[in-house]
Amino acid sequence: MSTETKDQAAQAKQDLFAHAKAPINQKLTAEQKIKLYTDMVRIRKFEQAALQSYQKGKMGGFLHLYIGQEATAIGTISLTEENDHIITAYRDHGHALAVGMTMNECMAELFGKFTGCSKGKGGSMHYFAPEKRYWGGHGIVGGQTPLGLGIAYALKYRGLKGCCLCYLGDGAINQGAFHESLNLASLWSIPVIYIIENNRYSMGTSQARSSAYPEAGLASRAEGYNMEWDRIDGSNLYEIRAKVHVAMERARNESRPMILEIDTYRYYGHSIADANHKKYRTKEEIEDYQNNKDPISVYQQILVAEGVLDEDKIKDIDSAAKEEAKASVDFAENSPYPPAQELLTDVYWTTDNPGQHSNQGRMFFNDRLPWDDEYQA
Repeated sequence: MSTETKDQAAQAKQDLFAHAKAPINQKLTAEQKIKLYTDMVRIRKFEQAALQSYQKGKMGGFLHLYIGQEATAIGTISLTEENDHIITAYRDHGHALAVGMTMNECMAELFGKFTGCSKGKGGSMHYFAPEKRYWGGHGIVGGQTPLGLGIAYALKYRGLKGCCLCYLGDGAINQGAFHESLNLASLWSIPVIYIIENNRYSMGTSQARSSAYPEAGLASRAEGYNMEWDRIDGSNLYEIRAKVHVAMERARNESRPMILEIDTYRYYGHSIADANHKKYRTKEEIEDYQNNKDPISVYQQILVAEGVLDEDKIKDIDSAAKEEAKASVDFAENSPYPPAQELLTDVYWTTDNPGQHSNQGRMFFNDRLPWDDEYQA
């Protein structure tokens, strides 16, 4: 090995452990470290099982996989406290499992079954668990950003020490709603943290073709709104935890917003329907990330070096997660579809009143319609 190569290897190892001594990471016990690793593996196995089921025609609609980005959800959500809230976009499976939703309710939702978290009526993009302070996946690009702001505003209004983690993709940063949110977040000093999961591609369009001046960092747009920002290596769970913890403490204690850009990568297309994902990026690019930056492999390498994990434990975790994912597919397969009388429940119906242009409507949350008996007949 040449001296230059040795120096590069030494620097890479130093970078790998640079944030291991951050106070928030030094508090982790061996058991907690293993749980973080296990949770990342569970997300991947769930996604792989979902992909297989989708390819077998078991589910309809879209399927946006999170494979390659697992450290972001696990690293950030592991820092949440009792008054912290979470909201995200349509690539929401990882966040859902990270907040403690079960594989069964998540897989059943993908299958459109009544036992799903949204009674089978939301699908891949609409996981929700309000009791876990998880305000869901949202299918409109950037549509969750003003909602995240509103959640954080409510915390401040009620005098609660907490913050809202609002996740978005790199393609959403050019949406008008996002910039309106940034303006109000800074103007009113709202404890919202916008987390850009930058996987480099907005659907099939590279960042270079969709965002002006990406070299400055997407999060740097915060400067136009007098907000703090930072960039994070999304393959290193310790770095994610170290930097996001600082942002969350600042939001809780000083009620200030922040933008964090986490550099990550998705192994599959924008959704499984994205047949061109190997045309707008090279095979070599995908393999380079998988071989050198995979977040699960990186964290596994760290824990083995720390003496927390060994080969046998790694195999046990992998096997258990795979079995859990397989069982969730069986659960979804054997669950019923929503009954006909559920068709118009849990929806908001707005009356279009010509001439008045009002938004007066009727709420149907868990109500039954007058003609329910006709459905049941």
